[in-house]
Amino acid sequence: GPVKIQLDAYAAGEIDAVYLAYTRFINTMKQEPVLEQLLPLSAERLQEDSREYSWDYIYEPDAQSVLDELLLRYIESLVYQSVAENMASEQSARMVAMKAASDNAKKVIDELQLSYNKARQAAITKELSEIVGGAAAV
Repeated sequence: GPVKIQLDAYAAGEIDAVYLAYTRFINTMKQEPVLEQLLPLSAERLQEDSREYSWDYIYEPDAQSVLDELLLRYIESLVYQSVAENMASEQSARMVAMKAASDNAKKVIDELQLSYNKARQAAITKELSEIVGGAAAV
């Protein structure tokens, strides 16, 4: 897919770096835009991920093949996580916007109901005044 295309272009030297832009989901009310460098792997990311294990493994078929495949899976998982966070952020923002719209609509309905009731009461009062005025004239 697109991730493999970017990795191949990076490996071939066609591009110098691979960045990922997405919206990080923090909570329902807060999301923040993020621009994250995927490749080359930063030194601090490598240090975060490495532990103090110094085991000597034998890799089959060879260490480079394993690392190439792991790098692809690692980058794919980062992209998948960013897509999931982006979708969660979008749905959260929609939910907040719809809640605000619903609350505003309820407020408008209440104001219109009050105006309607006042107009109806004024019409009833006027009609009663006319009836009482007509009865007094007779």
